[in-house]
Amino acid sequence: MALLDGKKLLVTGVLTDHSIAFHVARLAQQEGAEVVLTSFGRQLRLTQAIAKRLPAPAPVIELDVTDEGDLEALVGRVSEHVDRLDGVVHSIGFAPQSVMGGNFLSGQWADVATALEVSAFSLKSLAVAAKPLMSQGGSIVGLTFDASFAWPVYDWMGVAKAAFESTSRYLARDLGPEGIRVNLVSAGPIRTTAAKSIPGFEKMEGGWPERAPLGWDQTDPEPTARAVAALLSDWFPATTGEIVHVDGGVHAMGL
Repeated sequence: MALLDGKKLLVTGVLTDHSIAFHVARLAQQEGAEVVLTSFGRQLRLTQAIAKRLPAPAPVIELDVTDEGDLEALVGRVSEHVDRLDGVVHSIGFAPQSVMGGNFLSGQWADVATALEVSAFSLKSLAVAAKPLMSQGGSIVGLTFDASFAWPVYDWMGVAKAAFESTSRYLARDLGPEGIRVNLVSAGPIRTTAAKSIPGFEKMEGGWPERAPLGWDQTDPEPTARAVAALLSDWFPATTGEIVHVDGGVHAMGL
């Protein structure tokens, strides 16, 4: 039996075939899952086109995690394709460039608030919206970048990730009694479209392969995608509120 045989999953964040979320969706299908993707606005057609590159056709529903109407409509839109959800992948993050790239001290609240809403509060929003479809329990998995440190150029996005990680723990507390696990995968730097939009991203990834005991390939999202797939499976039935590091081991090394 495949790892995700019979699972029905909602995957956000597929923009290109370099996206971590794309490789999660690909692996999930290969391991027996049905996958529904989300997108919105001008990105919707892009996601629909990229979805055709998956092993099997995947429907794309509209979801802007900052739009109450979209969140309220999520159950109906998902139900057009699957009768329940066993797992949800949160691969959503955004911060205006005005609060990254060395602009920590000059960042303005309106832009910081945008980063926090899209990159952190959205985990709660998505979980609550999807919860009615997870009456049999399941797994919510999000993607983070280790918020234990003040990284070069990450600035307020780093603060948003800290809020994201804390949010996952509170969700684990409140959703656990309903059999829903909430975990994160903390990946090392991967050259996705989102990463390339961070001003000075090369300062964050610089020297990573040399510091990683296992080495690190910034162009390979497969190890991260495999960790997400594992957490979506039934092989972690008693694990919640956890952050699994997939970074070649850098998080455990001294500078």
